[in-house]
This record gives sequence, C-alpha cells and structure tokens, in this order.
Amino acid sequence: MRVLISALFIIAGFYCSAQQKDLTTALYETYETYKEPLLQTRRIKHKDLQPLIEKYKANGKFKVSKVGTSIEGRSLSLISIGEGETDVFLWSQMHGDEPTATQAIFDIFNFFNSDDFTLEKQEILADCTLHFLPMLNPDGAEVFQRRNRLGIDINRDALRLQSPEGQTLKRVRDSLDADFGFNLHDQSTYYNAERTEKPATISYLAPAYNYEKEINEKRGNAMKVIVFMNNIIQNYAPGQVGRYNDDFEPRAFGDNIQKWGTSTILIESGGYYNDVEKQEIRKLNYVSILSAIYTIAKENYKDIAIAAYEEIPENDRKLFDFKVENVTYPLLGKDYILDIGMNRLEVDKKGHNDFWYSSRILDQGDLSTYYGYETLDATGYTITPGKVYPKVQTSFEALASLDIPTLLKSGYAYVRVENIPSGKLASPFPIHIIGKKYEVPDFSIEVGLNPTFLLKKGGHITHAIINGFLIDLNSDKKTNFKNAMIYR
Repeated sequence: MRVLISALFIIAGFYCSAQQKDLTTALYETYETYKEPLLQTRRIKHKDLQPLIEKYKANGKFKVSKVGTSIEGRSLSLISIGEGETDVFLWSQMHGDEPTATQAIFDIFNFFNSDDFTLEKQEILADCTLHFLPMLNPDGAEVFQRRNRLGIDINRDALRLQSPEGQTLKRVRDSLDADFGFNLHDQSTYYNAERTEKPATISYLAPAYNYEKEINEKRGNAMKVIVFMNNIIQNYAPGQVGRYNDDFEPRAFGDNIQKWGTSTILIESGGYYNDVEKQEIRKLNYVSILSAIYTIAKENYKDIAIAAYEEIPENDRKLFDFKVENVTYPLLGKDYILDIGMNRLEVDKKGHNDFWYSSRILDQGDLSTYYGYETLDATGYTITPGKVYPKVQTSFEALASLDIPTLLKSGYAYVRVENIPSGKLASPFPIHIIGKKYEVPDFSIEVGLNPTFLLKKGGHITHAIINGFLIDLNSDKKTNFKNAMIYR
C-alpha cells in the first residue's frame, strides 16, 4: 500500500510539473495579447498610469484603493484581485527610474481581465488574494531618478520611516500581513552572471532577516520560489540569472519585510542584448511572476530543494556596453596593446521622456576578466585620432548632404557647423558636430573621456568608434548607433 501511495505522489508531481511548464510556455507565447499598449518605454510617469488605474477601479473584478500620497501629492494606489487566504503583495518602482516591473504589472492585470486561462486563473484567485502597488515613488518617476523628492532612498527608510512613501509601504504590508512579498526593481545593465559574459538579465535575492543570515521557514519559502523562477528564466535567457549578495542591511525594506514574517522575493531587472527599453525583460517579468503566483497557489514550491538556491551564480559587475580588445595604441613613439571598456551613459532630455547618449571610457589596460555586450577583437588594428573636416558647413541641414561614411574613411570624426540650433543636444549623424570656434582637445585614450577614434589596418581606416558606437566602414549592416556629440 505504501508503494502505491508513493507512486501516486510521484505521478501527481510529474503532472503538476508538466501542467506548470505548459502554463509558462503558454504565457510566453501569448504575451503580446496582454501587453499593455499604453506603456512602451521606461520613462513612464504617474499620469500615464492613472487612466489604467481608473479603468480597473470601474471593473468589478478588481478592488482599487488610495493607500497614501507622495511628498509632492501624487496618489499611491493599491490594486487587489482574488479571494484566497494566501495574501501576495507586489510593489514596484520604489526607485523612480526602475519601471520594468511596473509595466509587467499592468500586463498581468490584462491577463486577469481576459477571458483566457480560465482554469489557471480560477485556481490562483481561489487560493490567493493578490495586491499590487505599481508605483511607490511617483515623484522620482516624474524626473526619472532613483530617490524620492526628499532625496532619500526609500529602500533605506524601513527603520526611520521618514518618507510618506515608506510609511505607506509599511502600513500596507502590516495591514495585509502578506504571506509572500515581491519587491520589484531594476538593476544596472552592467551586472553579469559571475564569471560569464552573460548579462544578469534577472537577479534574485531572498533577503536575510538578521546578520547571521539564518534560514527560517519564511525565508526558505522565498528561496524555493526563486529557484522555481530561475528554472523558468533559464528557458528564455539561459545563463542570464544572477543572485544578489545576502548580507543583512538593517535599513532595507526587503530585509525587514522578511523579518516581519512575509516571505520576500527581490527581483531585479538588468540587461538584455539590444533591449534598451527592457521590453523583453518586461515579458520575462510577466511570465515568471505569474508562474510563481501559480506555484504559490498550488503550493508545489514546497517540494523544491533550498540547496538549489545557492547554485544560482552570484551577481558580478564586469560588463561594458562596448569593449575593444588587443588594439594597438601609439603613444610617445611606442606602441602599446590595450583593451578599452566603454559605456553609453544616458542623458535625459527636458521633460524626462527621452534621452541621448554621452559615452565615456570606463577602463583600459588588461580587461581580460571583463566582457562587453558588444566586443571587437582589434588585434592588428591601430588607433588613429579623428580629424576635423576642413570645409565648414553653413547650417545643420547641410550635414544631410555629406557622405559621412566616406568622411570617416578619410579620417574625419568632426564636422564644423556655423549655426547649430540651440535646441539640438546631440548629433543624429555618426560624426561629431562642433561649433565654429570650438577647438578639439589633443587626442588621448583616457578614462573619463568620450570614446572617439578610428581604427586602421593595412594602411586603411576600416572602423570608426564615435561616441562609443562601433561603425564598420566596410559593411552596410545596420548598427545600434543612436547619436554622436555636439560640442559648441
């Protein structure tokens, strides 16, 4: 009889696993059906969410309530759905410039508001009540910055509770006494999975609740759910998952919410190749969070071994946007071999709705333990400074008639323009624009400088690096170039 019971448990386990896999696959394949079309870029603001929140306020499936107000007076909304005994609390955009999961939350709302996945939704909502606080720091989101209007990091305000946003988070957590909490963030795109060239597209943490990093049942459950989510992400971004260091931070909300009795799961959305607006990562959030909620409802996470949590590679920070390897750099009559790592730094435009790039050399020398989203092996290539094109252009519009690839091949990286419109912040052409009196500084490869130079091989210029973007002058292939610089 015991053998029969064991066999039945094994069969049931295989069935649940297969059912979960089928759901995850279906969620991924049908995602575009539920993706919220009003949210398409990272720089979303409080006003962008209000029509959507109002829509769900009028929908009987959802309960919408105002639970607080930001320093500048913007409302903080809690949106709930479900009738189950297990309370799951998800909060996003505690940091104003971390909106990837906020978008995914509204995709999840569309999922629950649809007529599809009827059985799975019934199972979730019968066993769980889900509570979402989509934007905790709307003042920071308004200017696309990490901190709130007081200038503090809300995620370090769990003890003093001096910010109204932190007070709201604590009050909501306590009122729900949530069983599970999802602390949703974005992290730097320059994190990689330890000792690999792969970006940490998603990173996880089950925060410690004391300095000893003990594992009780609540923290253990968070670890199990993370292992489950990691297995999902591996299907779509293999090797691109990291794990945060779990040193206890007594001021942090995640660590304290874990201590207060909620199984807390930190999710950080990092980088993904050629996904500047993080829309693929948004999709991975949608799929993995919904799948995790389903496994919480079914309680099959309990069978997962905690030991697998430690097998997730730790986060490292050894990625550049672009890395040039083994390039020859002539300096003071001698040739040196360098690796050069450069990042494209975003500069917000007025209104904080868009940005342009001002790139910098971040490091140089032996960068053999570092990686790039894009890497060029420049063995045999020599760095050549870019020159100023001698013919002055009378207007910005005149630039459109120039054959810029030919200029680059001829060694020019700068074009002088008499009248540069005051509203122009960056060059849309793959060549720098300079004012009629601007003097280009003496050339140097140096940390902190804008990465602009040409590469020569066999006596011919073959590549240009303009504002940290690689342009292959022998290829018509489209590049990811966004802008060069304007120096007035």
